[in-house]
Amino acid sequence: MATLRTTSPEAGAGRAAIAARTLRTDRWWIPPLTTAVGLIAWITYATVRVFMQKDYFVADYHYLTPFYSPCISNGCVPESAHFGTFLPDVWWLPYAALTLPFLLLFRMTCYYYRKAYYRAFWFSPPACAVAEPHAKYTGETRFPLIGQNLHRYFFYAAVLISLINTYDAIKAFETGDGEFGIGLGNLVLLVNVVALWAYTASCHSCRSIIGGRLNHFSQHPVRYKLWGWVTRLNGKHMQLAWLTLGTLALTDFYIMAVSAGWFSDPRIIN
Repeated sequence: MATLRTTSPEAGAGRAAIAARTLRTDRWWIPPLTTAVGLIAWITYATVRVFMQKDYFVADYHYLTPFYSPCISNGCVPESAHFGTFLPDVWWLPYAALTLPFLLLFRMTCYYYRKAYYRAFWFSPPACAVAEPHAKYTGETRFPLIGQNLHRYFFYAAVLISLINTYDAIKAFETGDGEFGIGLGNLVLLVNVVALWAYTASCHSCRSIIGGRLNHFSQHPVRYKLWGWVTRLNGKHMQLAWLTLGTLALTDFYIMAVSAGWFSDPRIIN
Protein backbone atom coordinates (compact mmCIF):
# COMPACT_ATOMS: atom_id res chain seq x y z
CA MET A 1 0.00 0.00 0.00
CA ALA A 2 1.23 3.52 -0.75
CA THR A 3 2.43 5.53 2.23
CA LEU A 4 1.27 9.02 2.97
CA ARG A 5 3.60 11.83 3.92
CA THR A 6 1.81 14.57 5.85
CA THR A 7 3.12 18.01 6.51
CA SER A 8 4.35 18.88 9.99
CA PRO A 9 2.23 21.07 12.30
CA GLU A 10 4.89 23.78 12.03
CA ALA A 11 4.42 23.92 8.27
CA GLY A 12 0.71 24.48 8.63
CA ALA A 13 -2.14 22.57 7.02
CA GLY A 14 -1.27 21.16 3.64
CA ARG A 15 -2.16 18.54 1.08
CA ALA A 16 -1.14 14.95 1.76
CA ALA A 17 1.82 13.93 -0.42
CA ILE A 18 1.38 10.50 -2.03
CA ALA A 19 4.59 8.63 -2.80
CA ALA A 20 2.92 6.45 -5.43
CA ARG A 21 2.43 7.94 -8.88
CA THR A 22 -1.25 7.02 -8.71
CA LEU A 23 -3.66 5.02 -6.59
CA ARG A 24 -5.75 4.03 -9.61
CA THR A 25 -6.10 0.29 -10.06
CA ASP A 26 -7.75 0.32 -13.50
CA ARG A 27 -5.88 0.19 -16.82
CA TRP A 28 -5.54 3.96 -17.07
CA TRP A 29 -2.65 3.65 -19.53
CA ILE A 30 -4.79 2.16 -22.32
CA PRO A 31 -6.40 5.43 -23.56
CA PRO A 32 -3.09 7.35 -23.95
CA LEU A 33 -1.47 4.31 -25.55
CA THR A 34 -4.35 3.91 -27.99
CA THR A 35 -4.19 7.61 -28.83
CA ALA A 36 -0.45 7.44 -29.46
CA VAL A 37 -0.78 4.40 -31.74
CA GLY A 38 -3.67 5.96 -33.66
CA LEU A 39 -1.94 9.29 -34.21
CA ILE A 40 1.36 7.70 -35.21
CA ALA A 41 -0.40 5.41 -37.69
CA TRP A 42 -2.32 8.30 -39.27
CA ILE A 43 0.70 10.61 -39.46
CA THR A 44 2.76 7.83 -41.04
CA TYR A 45 0.12 7.13 -43.68
CA ALA A 46 -0.47 10.82 -44.45
CA THR A 47 3.25 11.58 -44.70
CA VAL A 48 3.86 8.72 -47.13
CA ARG A 49 0.91 9.74 -49.28
CA VAL A 50 1.66 13.46 -49.59
CA PHE A 51 5.19 12.65 -50.78
CA MET A 52 4.21 9.88 -53.22
CA GLN A 53 3.15 12.45 -55.81
CA LYS A 54 1.10 9.93 -57.76
CA ASP A 55 -2.32 8.24 -57.69
CA TYR A 56 -4.04 11.34 -56.35
CA PHE A 57 -6.45 12.17 -59.19
CA VAL A 58 -9.02 10.28 -61.26
CA ALA A 59 -9.39 12.23 -64.50
CA ASP A 60 -12.53 10.38 -65.66
CA TYR A 61 -14.52 11.68 -62.68
CA HIS A 62 -12.47 14.62 -61.37
CA TYR A 63 -11.79 12.84 -58.08
CA LEU A 64 -9.03 14.73 -56.25
CA THR A 65 -7.81 13.50 -52.87
CA PRO A 66 -7.89 16.13 -50.10
CA PHE A 67 -4.19 15.40 -49.40
CA TYR A 68 -3.39 17.02 -52.77
CA SER A 69 -5.92 19.85 -52.76
CA PRO A 70 -5.38 22.42 -54.05
CA CYS A 71 -2.83 20.88 -56.40
CA ILE A 72 -0.56 23.84 -57.17
CA SER A 73 2.70 22.16 -58.20
CA ASN A 74 4.02 22.26 -61.75
CA GLY A 75 4.00 18.47 -61.53
CA CYS A 76 0.23 18.29 -61.03
CA VAL A 77 -1.97 16.74 -63.68
CA PRO A 78 -3.38 19.82 -65.49
CA GLU A 79 -7.01 18.77 -64.92
CA SER A 80 -6.38 18.51 -61.17
CA ALA A 81 -4.93 22.02 -60.84
CA HIS A 82 -8.17 23.94 -60.40
CA PHE A 83 -6.38 27.06 -59.14
CA GLY A 84 -3.28 27.08 -61.30
CA THR A 85 0.27 25.91 -60.58
CA PHE A 86 3.32 27.79 -59.37
CA LEU A 87 5.28 25.53 -57.02
CA PRO A 88 8.38 23.78 -58.40
CA ASP A 89 8.05 20.06 -59.08
CA VAL A 90 10.55 18.57 -56.62
CA TRP A 91 10.23 15.35 -54.62
CA TRP A 92 10.54 17.01 -51.20
CA LEU A 93 7.72 19.52 -51.76
CA PRO A 94 4.13 18.22 -51.48
CA TYR A 95 1.83 19.17 -54.33
CA ALA A 96 -0.49 20.91 -51.83
CA ALA A 97 2.31 22.54 -49.84
CA LEU A 98 0.43 25.84 -49.62
CA THR A 99 -2.39 24.47 -47.46
CA LEU A 100 -1.02 21.38 -45.70
CA PRO A 101 0.98 23.36 -43.10
CA PHE A 102 -2.12 25.33 -42.08
CA LEU A 103 -4.19 22.16 -41.76
CA LEU A 104 -1.46 20.61 -39.61
CA LEU A 105 -1.23 23.70 -37.40
CA PHE A 106 -5.03 23.90 -37.08
CA ARG A 107 -5.12 20.34 -35.78
CA MET A 108 -2.03 20.64 -33.61
CA THR A 109 -3.41 23.71 -31.84
CA CYS A 110 -6.93 22.26 -31.54
CA TYR A 111 -8.04 22.06 -27.90
CA TYR A 112 -8.89 18.38 -28.13
CA TYR A 113 -5.71 17.37 -29.96
CA ARG A 114 -3.65 19.27 -27.40
CA LYS A 115 -5.15 17.12 -24.68
CA ALA A 116 -4.61 14.01 -26.78
CA TYR A 117 -0.94 14.41 -27.59
CA TYR A 118 -0.04 16.10 -24.29
CA ARG A 119 -1.24 12.94 -22.56
CA ALA A 120 -0.09 10.37 -25.11
CA PHE A 121 3.41 11.71 -25.85
CA TRP A 122 4.37 14.17 -23.10
CA PHE A 123 2.53 12.48 -20.19
CA SER A 124 1.29 15.89 -19.08
CA PRO A 125 -0.50 14.22 -17.39
CA PRO A 126 -0.96 10.74 -18.91
CA ALA A 127 -4.40 10.36 -17.28
CA CYS A 128 -6.63 11.82 -14.60
CA ALA A 129 -5.30 11.30 -11.08
CA VAL A 130 -1.93 10.15 -12.43
CA ALA A 131 1.09 12.30 -11.61
CA GLU A 132 3.14 13.55 -14.53
CA PRO A 133 6.91 12.96 -14.58
CA HIS A 134 7.82 16.62 -15.14
CA ALA A 135 9.45 18.51 -12.30
CA LYS A 136 7.63 21.75 -13.04
CA TYR A 137 4.68 23.03 -15.03
CA THR A 138 4.78 26.21 -17.07
CA GLY A 139 1.64 25.69 -19.12
CA GLU A 140 1.51 27.31 -22.55
CA THR A 141 3.36 30.47 -21.55
CA ARG A 142 6.71 29.80 -23.25
CA PHE A 143 7.96 29.02 -26.75
CA PRO A 144 6.94 26.91 -28.57
CA LEU A 145 3.68 26.20 -26.73
CA ILE A 146 2.78 29.87 -26.56
CA GLY A 147 2.04 29.46 -30.28
CA GLN A 148 -1.05 27.47 -29.32
CA ASN A 149 -2.74 30.85 -28.88
CA LEU A 150 -2.71 31.25 -32.68
CA HIS A 151 -5.39 28.57 -33.02
CA ARG A 152 -8.09 31.10 -33.90
CA TYR A 153 -6.12 32.28 -36.94
CA PHE A 154 -5.50 28.74 -38.12
CA PHE A 155 -9.26 28.24 -37.82
CA TYR A 156 -9.79 30.93 -40.46
CA ALA A 157 -7.35 29.12 -42.76
CA ALA A 158 -9.18 25.84 -42.13
CA VAL A 159 -12.47 27.44 -43.19
CA LEU A 160 -10.93 28.52 -46.50
CA ILE A 161 -9.48 25.06 -47.07
CA SER A 162 -12.86 23.47 -46.29
CA LEU A 163 -14.35 25.69 -48.99
CA ILE A 164 -11.76 24.37 -51.43
CA ASN A 165 -12.57 20.78 -50.44
CA THR A 166 -16.25 21.57 -50.99
CA TYR A 167 -15.46 22.87 -54.47
CA ASP A 168 -13.53 19.66 -55.20
CA ALA A 169 -16.52 17.56 -54.10
CA ILE A 170 -18.88 19.55 -56.33
CA LYS A 171 -16.45 19.46 -59.26
CA ALA A 172 -16.36 15.68 -58.98
CA PHE A 173 -19.97 15.50 -60.19
CA GLU A 174 -18.64 16.45 -63.61
CA THR A 175 -17.18 13.54 -65.56
CA GLY A 176 -14.13 13.82 -67.76
CA ASP A 177 -16.28 14.40 -70.85
CA GLY A 178 -18.25 17.22 -69.18
CA GLU A 179 -21.37 15.23 -68.31
CA PHE A 180 -23.08 15.01 -64.92
CA GLY A 181 -22.38 11.79 -63.06
CA ILE A 182 -22.51 10.15 -59.66
CA GLY A 183 -20.36 7.32 -58.44
CA LEU A 184 -19.29 5.82 -55.12
CA GLY A 185 -16.38 8.24 -55.11
CA ASN A 186 -18.79 11.18 -55.04
CA LEU A 187 -20.44 9.81 -51.91
CA VAL A 188 -17.04 9.29 -50.28
CA LEU A 189 -16.02 12.87 -51.07
CA LEU A 190 -19.34 14.26 -49.80
CA VAL A 191 -19.16 12.37 -46.50
CA ASN A 192 -15.63 13.63 -45.99
CA VAL A 193 -16.61 17.26 -46.69
CA VAL A 194 -19.61 17.13 -44.36
CA ALA A 195 -17.43 15.64 -41.62
CA LEU A 196 -14.75 18.29 -42.16
CA TRP A 197 -17.30 21.09 -41.90
CA ALA A 198 -18.77 19.55 -38.74
CA TYR A 199 -15.34 19.28 -37.14
CA THR A 200 -14.38 22.82 -38.17
CA ALA A 201 -17.68 24.27 -36.92
CA SER A 202 -17.36 22.38 -33.63
CA CYS A 203 -14.07 24.13 -32.93
CA HIS A 204 -13.94 26.06 -29.65
CA SER A 205 -12.71 29.12 -31.53
CA CYS A 206 -15.73 28.98 -33.83
CA ARG A 207 -18.03 28.88 -30.81
CA SER A 208 -16.23 31.85 -29.29
CA ILE A 209 -16.31 33.84 -32.53
CA ILE A 210 -20.06 33.31 -32.94
CA GLY A 211 -21.17 33.88 -29.36
CA GLY A 212 -18.27 35.70 -27.74
CA ARG A 213 -18.36 39.29 -26.44
CA LEU A 214 -22.15 39.32 -26.27
CA ASN A 215 -23.66 40.62 -23.06
CA HIS A 216 -27.27 39.94 -24.05
CA PHE A 217 -28.13 37.03 -26.31
CA SER A 218 -31.70 38.33 -26.52
CA GLN A 219 -30.45 41.25 -28.59
CA HIS A 220 -28.72 38.95 -31.07
CA PRO A 221 -31.21 36.13 -31.83
CA VAL A 222 -29.45 34.97 -35.02
CA ARG A 223 -26.06 34.69 -33.38
CA TYR A 224 -27.66 33.01 -30.38
CA LYS A 225 -29.27 30.41 -32.65
CA LEU A 226 -25.97 29.76 -34.41
CA TRP A 227 -24.18 29.62 -31.07
CA GLY A 228 -26.63 26.96 -29.91
CA TRP A 229 -25.98 24.80 -32.96
CA VAL A 230 -22.22 25.17 -32.65
CA THR A 231 -22.40 24.41 -28.92
CA ARG A 232 -24.13 21.10 -29.63
CA LEU A 233 -21.45 20.28 -32.20
CA ASN A 234 -18.76 21.35 -29.75
CA GLY A 235 -19.94 18.62 -27.39
CA LYS A 236 -18.90 16.10 -30.08
CA HIS A 237 -15.59 17.78 -30.88
CA MET A 238 -13.47 14.81 -29.79
CA GLN A 239 -15.50 12.31 -31.82
CA LEU A 240 -15.45 14.59 -34.86
CA ALA A 241 -11.69 15.04 -34.55
CA TRP A 242 -11.17 11.29 -34.87
CA LEU A 243 -13.95 10.85 -37.42
CA THR A 244 -12.32 13.32 -39.81
CA LEU A 245 -8.96 11.58 -39.52
CA GLY A 246 -10.77 8.45 -40.64
CA THR A 247 -12.71 10.09 -43.48
CA LEU A 248 -9.59 11.85 -44.77
CA ALA A 249 -7.61 8.61 -44.86
CA LEU A 250 -10.52 6.67 -46.36
CA THR A 251 -11.13 9.30 -49.07
CA ASP A 252 -7.46 9.42 -49.98
CA PHE A 253 -7.15 5.62 -50.04
CA TYR A 254 -10.25 5.23 -52.20
CA ILE A 255 -9.08 7.76 -54.77
CA MET A 256 -5.58 6.27 -54.75
CA ALA A 257 -7.02 2.80 -55.37
CA VAL A 258 -9.22 3.96 -58.26
CA SER A 259 -6.42 6.05 -59.76
CA ALA A 260 -3.98 3.15 -59.53
CA GLY A 261 -6.47 0.84 -61.25
CA TRP A 262 -6.97 -1.51 -58.32
CA PHE A 263 -10.70 -1.42 -58.98
CA SER A 264 -13.22 0.69 -60.90
CA ASP A 265 -15.44 3.31 -59.38
CA PRO A 266 -19.01 1.89 -59.15
CA ARG A 267 -21.21 4.30 -61.08
CA ILE A 268 -24.77 5.24 -60.17
CA ILE A 269 -25.33 7.80 -62.93
CA ASN A 270 -23.04 8.01 -65.98
